Amino acid sequence: MLLQNLRYLDALARERHFARAATACQVTQPTLSAGIKQLEEELGLLVVQRGQRFEGFTPEGERILHWARRVLSDCESLTQEASVLRSGLGGRLRIGVIPVALPSVALLTVPFSARHPQVSLTVLSLSSIEIQRGLDDFSLDAGVTYLDNEPLAHARTIPLYKERYYLFTPARGPLASRDTVSWSEAATIPLCLLTPDMQNRRILNAMFGASGVQIRTSIETNSVVTLWAHVRSGAWSTILPHPFLYLFGRPEGVQAIPLEMGATHHTIGLAIPDREPLTPSARELSGMVEELDIAGVLERGARR
Repeated sequence: MLLQNLRYLDALARERHFARAATACQVTQPTLSAGIKQLEEELGLLVVQRGQRFEGFTPEGERILHWARRVLSDCESLTQEASVLRSGLGGRLRIGVIPVALPSVALLTVPFSARHPQVSLTVLSLSSIEIQRGLDDFSLDAGVTYLDNEPLAHARTIPLYKERYYLFTPARGPLASRDTVSWSEAATIPLCLLTPDMQNRRILNAMFGASGVQIRTSIETNSVVTLWAHVRSGAWSTILPHPFLYLFGRPEGVQAIPLEMGATHHTIGLAIPDREPLTPSARELSGMVEELDIAGVLERGARR
């Protein structure tokens, strides 16, 4: 069985389109189609539903796709392990990060890259659901996401820090002079927040609900850059965890005011697939995390 045919299958699953999958594999569409057809003939199964265009996978094809991705992941891990034995870790490390944890991710990637300069890093902004899916289907080596609110399945986890929430509000806004703000007070001003498919938004909904108020948003987005742009415009406020103070400091024209937390905190951590053997890059990353004081760096940055 040719590994290349498994790569064609994986590309087709990602692109959901024969021509785009062929482009991603740097082959012609007839070559990709012939490779998948050859795979089906070897297995004696119809894997891909065909019509005028790609229509999805058969039930049997979905199971074959899972095994194909596992084989490809193991093959890449074998190549990485050989690289370690020859001259040091190489290959790539793919990390999915929820948007509200993006300010902290360089605290992982910078020391990792310094220690393993031959590794190519890919950092993707993803929802917690997408991170779970990526760990399951071998498209991610690791994730940085919530550990306790909606626990991950089939993953090993290492806590990094606990979130504290701040109201980022225009300096001339009605709450800008406050030392702290309650959740019910925050609900009275125009808010720009992440979309409900983001776990951070579901956490905020629960925090508002526990205070007896229903959240109302003027703007929803899946981009923290968009949140920040609207706060800087002077017309909206947003709620973000303390790593954004580490990233941005206390920018001119914006006040960062702690929200009253009570006993509720949520843990951000590193998640890697719960399987053996791990990819060498994920193994090295998880081992390195134990040496880092990410929580302390973020706290000192927020205070500064």
